[in-house]
Amino acid sequence: MKNILVTGAYGQLGNEIRILSANYPQYNFMFTDVDSLDITDKSELIDFVTGNDIRYIINCAAYTAVDKAEDETQLCEKINATAVKNLGIAAAEAGAGIVHVSTDYVFDGSSCKPYSEDMPTKPCSVYGKTKLKGEKNLLKACPNAIILRTAWLYSPFGNNFVKTMIKLGSERDSLNVIFDQVGTPTYAEDLSDAILKIMNQTIDTQHDKAGIYHFSNEGKPLTGVTVTIDGASISSGSESTVNFAAVAGASSTITISCKGYYEATLPLSVFDYFNDFVLY
Repeated sequence: MKNILVTGAYGQLGNEIRILSANYPQYNFMFTDVDSLDITDKSELIDFVTGNDIRYIINCAAYTAVDKAEDETQLCEKINATAVKNLGIAAAEAGAGIVHVSTDYVFDGSSCKPYSEDMPTKPCSVYGKTKLKGEKNLLKACPNAIILRTAWLYSPFGNNFVKTMIKLGSERDSLNVIFDQVGTPTYAEDLSDAILKIMNQTIDTQHDKAGIYHFSNEGKPLTGVTVTIDGASISSGSESTVNFAAVAGASSTITISCKGYYEATLPLSVFDYFNDFVLY
């Protein structure tokens, strides 16, 4: 039975992979987090990979606090760039396959069309810069690696926009939400399913699938148009108030603004829509 290492096992992706791993009884999954394996320690990581005869690595670990990263540059770099390099070295030395998850933040969000894998990267945050450096480190250390960039991840686990809206909708009478960002939210279970399918198809072969791919859920975002929610129309450049029925059962009023009143610490990526490529 082949051993599969899953890092970042208690995040959104790690938890979903843990659930879906039951569909792959032919593999022995080893789920780790920082408490059980420090992937920033190269020696410890290599010893773990070789000592457990790991045949495939799925890296879900990352520093994802985008705003906080501006003040914790070294920690962000250590997890998103150095640790990824260590994983590539460990995989190469063990002859193991590896899938690494990256982000839409490697782009600046200024494009007016969907991002494809061959478009120039231009991160404008510490988080995005360290994730891009991690990609480069990995492909240099392990040219056989597969990198999946994703965007706007959500799931029942951890913190994400969907859970935040549900929580706030059950606690407040009204909410203010900007409407000047475009993207394709990605359900973590769908991405996890794709990762496991890729792993299953590339674990026993000298595959030709190495490189960078984009993965997000399907959908066509619209800009410069009127959006209708609960019967109320919202046009670009306007403000409107609509009813918001929270999953928790409480009804709230949500004010959606197209004017970008939110004052962010970092420049907002206003267009994070991926042009997906199906790998598996």
